Amino acid sequence: MTGLRVSEITEQLVGLPVADVERHLILATLRQTDGNRTRAAGILGISVRTMRNKLGAYARDGIDVPRPGAMPADSGSVQMRLL
Repeated sequence: MTGLRVSEITEQLVGLPVADVERHLILATLRQTDGNRTRAAGILGISVRTMRNKLGAYARDGIDVPRPGAMPADSGSVQMRLL
């Protein structure tokens, strides 16, 4: 999916629940930051408290939430270049 335009990515998201898209974006950003919640929150433009609350809710729902420093940024992650 590298090199896709924002409009192309957006079109692929149509029909998905916003909460699902948000969860995937938050977890992908955490992977890119080696689980660093402060950095991930800054990239996403949300507060660390909001990040912590969302991750707590994901964990309560049984979703695997990466621990800080538990995931190397290059371990199978795919970076998207938005044009």
